[in-house]
Amino acid sequence: MRFLPVNLDALLVELKDLDQTLALYDTLMAEPIAGVEHIIPAARTLLIEFRPSAIERQALVDRIAVQDLSQRRAHEHRRVEIPVHYTGEDLDEVATLLGLSRDEVVRRHTAHDYTVAFCGFAPGFAYLTDGAGFQVPRRQTPRTRIPAGAVALAGEFSGVYPQASPGGWQIIGVTPSRMWDLNRDEPALLRPGYKVRFTDAGPLPAGGLPAPTPPTRAAPPSGACLEIITPGLHSVLQDLGRPGQTSQGVSKSGALDLSALRAANRAVGNRSDMACIEALLGGLSVVCHGRTVIAVTGAQTPVSITTAGGLQWQAPNYQPIELDEGDRVSLGSPKAGLRSYLAIRGGFDVAPVLGSLSTDTLAQVGPPALAVGDRLGFATLGTGTSVSLNEAPAFELPTASDIVTLDVIMGPRTDWFTEDAIERLSSQLWRVSAQSNRVGIRLAGETPLTRSNHQELPSEGTCVGAIQVPASGQPVLFLADHPLTGGYPVIAVVASHHLDLAGQIPVNAQIRFNPLDEFHEIQPSTAASFPTADAKKIP
Repeated sequence: MRFLPVNLDALLVELKDLDQTLALYDTLMAEPIAGVEHIIPAARTLLIEFRPSAIERQALVDRIAVQDLSQRRAHEHRRVEIPVHYTGEDLDEVATLLGLSRDEVVRRHTAHDYTVAFCGFAPGFAYLTDGAGFQVPRRQTPRTRIPAGAVALAGEFSGVYPQASPGGWQIIGVTPSRMWDLNRDEPALLRPGYKVRFTDAGPLPAGGLPAPTPPTRAAPPSGACLEIITPGLHSVLQDLGRPGQTSQGVSKSGALDLSALRAANRAVGNRSDMACIEALLGGLSVVCHGRTVIAVTGAQTPVSITTAGGLQWQAPNYQPIELDEGDRVSLGSPKAGLRSYLAIRGGFDVAPVLGSLSTDTLAQVGPPALAVGDRLGFATLGTGTSVSLNEAPAFELPTASDIVTLDVIMGPRTDWFTEDAIERLSSQLWRVSAQSNRVGIRLAGETPLTRSNHQELPSEGTCVGAIQVPASGQPVLFLADHPLTGGYPVIAVVASHHLDLAGQIPVNAQIRFNPLDEFHEIQPSTAASFPTADAKKIP
């Protein structure tokens, strides 16, 4: 059991194998430790996020270090059958790698129950273990697109792609079963602990698989609303995100500048956690049908109001703005910062998805991005909480010509990199590339980061702020819509207090990383740090 730093409020527990990992996960879920917020299980690790105000990191490590890993707890043994058309383009190659015939691969794949170990990568993507006991390497060159329903193998796992996406697993077939369907009460077909049996469905039908049923669209509002005239480059609804959905493979998502979102809500008298429109680089224009109060925060953005009679005036950021019937609100190009937040008094009347209005652009969960003609309903003016007149940006907003310093925590995989790479992470500047989005900031540096450990990293949980280094050596700084698990090593993580700032850094700005400390494993302070299989659990 190793304890690796991730952030000021997160750590990674690395274990010997999948069995130990799931044993610890079962224990921590059955007997929760006060202050632990989220646990993301993976192949050999648990990513644990906690509240430092409730439990200190060292105390948490000491509590985990003495857990008994010798027993697995009983799961819900729900059994799901998945029909498969074994027509995958990699089936022959898999048979060669395993030294089996094509028919024998199919026979063995359908002869045993698999167990859902954990979910990640994408909503509804389940990592299935046990079963046939195959060990199959990933493809050397990942495909840019694997179709939804593809049944595939990688390492010790079998899985089914819930939606079309890039991937490096070996495809052996395809299934009509929907792994992820928001029309169901429980969108994910598979959950940790479920049993799965694949069945041979014979040849693929001549017409191919049936198209999925699209999610039901809500009826347009009949009352007061904001009508989208132009959505700008990219405008979506965001709130604080949807925690507690990791068992379905869904990450939290949420606003990239939480301080700006909270300030916008306070400025109109809302609860600070209500949804806002997050607009990228301005360009958003809406017409108000009804009377209300709005506020625009975040990026330093010109806000113009044009009345129904044609009168125009400039409104300030971080202040309440009263709108009448027919008023048009237009956001200009930001002078600093990247993302603006528009809050409306009473909140938007939009149906939540899995308990949140946040749009996860990678997982495709939540309301779709705003488009011309959309209408967002809202509550009409009434008595309630007073508006706030004292809101202001939480930090100086960066411009494209700035060098932005971000504090980082070294880890959890710093020791997978050369000494030169570790030094270069903080000594050289990293330019924000135009390929950046809500998933992550793609960085370009003069000298790529090189690894000292070239083994394949088993999938492990990732968090907001993680600086993941792919094979190119050019880092990606994960933002709110990052994948729940990843397979590239994370050299460092942006400190919690600089995450909002990271979400406001524009393209072509440069980033300098400032390590708060050198990388060190976290050592338990108790004598009984690593219990044997016979050790008793210490409360």
